[in-house]
Amino acid sequence: MKIHEYQAKDILRQSGVPVPDGQVVTSPDEAAKASQIIGGNLWVVKAQVHAGGRGKGGGVKVVNDPQEVISTTELLLKTSLVTPQTGPEGVNVNKVLVEQGVNIKRELYLGMVIDRKTERPAMIFSQAGGMEIEEVAKETPELIWKEYVDPATGWLPYQARNLIYRLDPIPAPAVVKQLMSVMAKIYNVFVNRDCSLVEINPLVITAEDQVFAVDAKMSLDDNALFRQKDLLALDDPSEEDPLDLMAKEYNLNYIRLDGNIGAMVNGAGLAMATLDLIKASGAEPANFLDAGGGANEEMIAKGFEIILKDPRVKAILVNIFGGILRCDVLARGVVAAAKKNQIAVPLIVRLEGTNVEEGRKILEDSDLSFLLAKDLAEAADHVAGQVKGKD
Repeated sequence: MKIHEYQAKDILRQSGVPVPDGQVVTSPDEAAKASQIIGGNLWVVKAQVHAGGRGKGGGVKVVNDPQEVISTTELLLKTSLVTPQTGPEGVNVNKVLVEQGVNIKRELYLGMVIDRKTERPAMIFSQAGGMEIEEVAKETPELIWKEYVDPATGWLPYQARNLIYRLDPIPAPAVVKQLMSVMAKIYNVFVNRDCSLVEINPLVITAEDQVFAVDAKMSLDDNALFRQKDLLALDDPSEEDPLDLMAKEYNLNYIRLDGNIGAMVNGAGLAMATLDLIKASGAEPANFLDAGGGANEEMIAKGFEIILKDPRVKAILVNIFGGILRCDVLARGVVAAAKKNQIAVPLIVRLEGTNVEEGRKILEDSDLSFLLAKDLAEAADHVAGQVKGKD
């Protein structure tokens, strides 16, 4: 689960990580009051959306006049923000963070993730702060440093020193002490709040030798939210794709992609293989939809409804290996979906496994127009035919 920057900063603030004073606002009037409460003569106005690259998209503005705080907030709240992570359609800005400006002397990067290779938490640190870490990794990987944490011992002071003393130049002793404190607290937040990502970019050193997290990104592990019930309130449905929300309601695993071939599959492994099949045929998948082993007719029908609500879908490939989810149950769900929703795009069905003959007969006896594939190779041929307009 992703949360907004201001929410991540609230968590960091409660954990003792220094962050600038700020207030989240939803109107220009609130922005005017926020600038007065925060005080000073420098403010940062930031669009609050679940996407990175906001600065490049014009979603982060530094202003030095209270009237600019108001006008910038008004502009952002009317904006559909386009960043490298939103796609060309952009996302609507519903909230803005008005924050105290700081006198930045140096920008660093600090992040915490789970390293899948070592199966341990990894602290990532770099003196190339304020830049996209992916670009840094690509262009100057030597500037990215890591420390892997043994869960049995937790984060240890020597690991912080290993990272900090690689900086050039090495900060003053008082700053080193602050950086060590921030690293220890970030690790505690990461573990105690069941995070999959904590990222501060940039973590800054000010001209007054104070350390601040001036940006914050945090993602929470969905599988651990039962332990973090207080954080469920931070979820912002307005930031999610309506089709994702619909899929969650029916316990369907759905991810919207950029292609035009819809896919419904049972099992994540088979789903990934199906997406590969679609790409190998020369097309691009429009979604990842795993109905799972326990799907019923209603879930299957809803899955079709979700796929068909995507206007980019030009054909649908159903690839089911009947096990827990029997082929006849799938077939009835497909027929039910066809009765409720006008399926105006070609439908390709590949069934195998439990009750496969019953499933095929249900489809054949229906009024549904479809192409039946006996195996994956034939399914790929049918997909290729749709892409090329031959089937």
